[in-house]
Amino acid sequence: MQRTLPEPFVDWFAARGWTPRRHQLAMLEAAGAGESVLLIAPTGGGKTLAGFLPSLVDLHLHPREGLHTLYVSPLKALATDIARNLMAPVAEMDLAVRIETRTGDTPANRRARQRATPPQILLTTPESLAVLLSLPDAARMFAGLTTVVMDEVHALAGGKRGDQLALCVARLGALVQGGTGSELQGVGPGGAGLEGAGLQGVGPGGAGFQRGTLRRVGLSATVAHRDAIAAYVGADRVIEEAGGAAPKLSIMLPEGRLSWSGHMGLEAAPQVMARIRSAGLTIVFVNTRAQAELMFQALWKLNDATLPIALHHGSLEVEQRRRVEAAMADGRLRAVVATSSLDLGIDWGGVDQVIQVGAPKGVSRLLQRVGRANHRMDEPSRAILVPANRFEVLECEAAVLGVAAGELDGDRPRPGGLDVLAQHLLGMACGAPFRPGDAYAEVTRAAPYAALTRRDFDDVLTFVETGGYALAAYERWHKLFRDAEGRVHVRSARIAAQHRMNIGTIVEAPMLKVRLVGKRRFGPVLGEVEEYFVNLLRPGDTFMFAGKLLKFLRLHEMAVECAEGGTGEPMVPAYEGGRLPLTTNLADRVRALLQDPARWGLFPEPVQEWLRLQRVFSRMPGRNDLLVETFPRADKWYLVAYCFEGRNAHQTLGILLTRRMQRAGFAPLGFVATDYVLGIWSAEPPRDVARLFDEDMLSDDLEAWMAESSLMKRSFRNVAVIAGLIERHHPGQEKSRRQVTVNSDLIYDVLRRHQPDHILLRATRVDAAGGLTDLGRIAAMLRRVKGRIVHMVLSRVSPLAVPVLLEIGRESVRTREDEEAMLAEAEAIIAEATGEAEPPHRVVPDRTKVKSIHRGNAGRGRGDGSARRKPAQASLFGG
Repeated sequence: MQRTLPEPFVDWFAARGWTPRRHQLAMLEAAGAGESVLLIAPTGGGKTLAGFLPSLVDLHLHPREGLHTLYVSPLKALATDIARNLMAPVAEMDLAVRIETRTGDTPANRRARQRATPPQILLTTPESLAVLLSLPDAARMFAGLTTVVMDEVHALAGGKRGDQLALCVARLGALVQGGTGSELQGVGPGGAGLEGAGLQGVGPGGAGFQRGTLRRVGLSATVAHRDAIAAYVGADRVIEEAGGAAPKLSIMLPEGRLSWSGHMGLEAAPQVMARIRSAGLTIVFVNTRAQAELMFQALWKLNDATLPIALHHGSLEVEQRRRVEAAMADGRLRAVVATSSLDLGIDWGGVDQVIQVGAPKGVSRLLQRVGRANHRMDEPSRAILVPANRFEVLECEAAVLGVAAGELDGDRPRPGGLDVLAQHLLGMACGAPFRPGDAYAEVTRAAPYAALTRRDFDDVLTFVETGGYALAAYERWHKLFRDAEGRVHVRSARIAAQHRMNIGTIVEAPMLKVRLVGKRRFGPVLGEVEEYFVNLLRPGDTFMFAGKLLKFLRLHEMAVECAEGGTGEPMVPAYEGGRLPLTTNLADRVRALLQDPARWGLFPEPVQEWLRLQRVFSRMPGRNDLLVETFPRADKWYLVAYCFEGRNAHQTLGILLTRRMQRAGFAPLGFVATDYVLGIWSAEPPRDVARLFDEDMLSDDLEAWMAESSLMKRSFRNVAVIAGLIERHHPGQEKSRRQVTVNSDLIYDVLRRHQPDHILLRATRVDAAGGLTDLGRIAAMLRRVKGRIVHMVLSRVSPLAVPVLLEIGRESVRTREDEEAMLAEAEAIIAEATGEAEPPHRVVPDRTKVKSIHRGNAGRGRGDGSARRKPAQASLFGG
């Protein structure tokens, strides 16, 4: 060890009784050879220290001013946490190293100081890095950079934030070499490699890190597609540490009877609270921000001992989140209810257990969350899964089996988005003029864009310059110009300032501040809710937010002014895109479990009985076929397809299927999609069901659907915002959701008519293969089940169809009378499906009186539409 580490580091490890781990020493060796590295190491294995160790050693042996190492995290909270944990050993070893963070929350005076005199180590996010690179002094700030560390790289690669980061790292490589792209060598796939060009002699007597070459380090605990992630990092070597102790997972069901549907899991709150009381610090993970608010309230009502319990999600005010994180780090909390805002590698060493309420939606995601508990490599993390309904029991068991088998899931990284490239090219021009050929060479050294054609690149650049052929007549979209030598410049300082205000690839619905006010109308900001939710509120309405019951007073100057308290049933803010998609691998495991009765013993008795009844009244979905059931009920016909492809895919499939059913004369009335099942109801019985699911659905119906689909228009809206066509933020003003929607919808229609091959329409179609519409997953399913569609014509609802029919009922709940009717209907459905009652007499409907059921924008009371009266609820969701 003494031959590898300088004395202060040897002493620091020894004082703690530690020995450097194999992968930490391997990272030093790779740095000495000038190699870029992907490090895969389990949670608690010292992965972060391994990423920084070569930089700290070099800065100790060869002190220097200026930016040496840049660390990029997907989360602001993670960057802050790493800074806190890294400063401790730096102080303890008395290293002359300055470490700072740079995020959107960094005060302006500190940002200015960092540009003038950068710290040796800067911790930031992809968005803040893009802002820094768009500044005119970026070349000076980054010229001496030697290393960029990308943490939780698996969470970035394959998404648009990952595309943005890859382009930024390619830009950094060019700035480090002092060029603009064309002369770059070995900065990612397609380069000449980095052997011998980087770190030299990291140790006593060495010459320090060689300037002029950027070394890249990727850190991750879970990597499903190793080669693809290594290519994303541009790694010359993959260092992998053997897994630590296997996690200990268990499943906990609510006392009493198990729900048939719903996804909040609030019935299990008493058991969750009991687990919190018996442990030190617990993280209660949920899947949505609305669920977090509801679970926090449910736990607080049971918190007779007033244990310190906190709430953490991305819509809360940053200061509140920081207080929660600091309290966790100091050991002052017993529990935190959190969403994915605490998913990634924050080092909460004192967490005793993780409780996942609701199905995890993926094996990798579950492992990531489980890793928050214990955070020590050699001891098992402990986690409890709490399914919210019967289908989630299947998913939780499948996830536990996937963890035991070591099967990670997730999609392979896809090619880079053209909308992200458009934003990046404008940022490049804001920083300094560039030649298109040099920029193309630089961009294609970023792994997501390695296969980018020159035509696509030129089309993107033309769009940023003029808006493209169909929009070229409008001066507002002329953002770049070329000088006599062919170099590309930004047109004005105003355009550059607006660009920096709109940098980023996370497109959320417009948010409004929630302000708690008193008599003088001054009070603290609690966080943000989406604008559409506020449009549902009337003065006096109550809603739950930040763990409080609030009464809506007024909307004043883009702030939602509220007072504490109020009466009536509270609403719960819901957030678009908040639900996590079910992964393909986990869905396949669920189908496999359904097909294997020998393994049904894993399930609780109510679930086993549910599956046995399904075999009696219908059949089980197959692993490679598609089970479709049709049956009458009252005055409607129902089609239920057991696709197991996730909610986004099912929503798109529902739209396309109802179009086909309308043309066929079946008079579809509506549909509801869950992660597992698609249910459609119609006035006429569906026939020739296999034909409805033909693959030509994606050709015959897709273009017509694109012309009118709100989902496709929403996808275009997101692309337009990222690409800079629609600028939401302007100095001194914000565009409302309605303004953004109207503008983007008008442009969408214009482009489809006059330039259907416009680069943004091409980007929208690519996005449609995943994300909101998930067309790629639908296409794969239709190919898989071609010729294997099993149509069961039933006389009554089947047991497996009960949950989706209950979801249909919940979508229509508006008043107490509606709720009572839903309860009675649900009890009748369950009795019918279990053979305890006969189906209701079918009534031929009056077609002029049949109405569609519309989806609600926000749930009242419990938030998932479930009934509020506990006795009725207990009798409804019986075994």
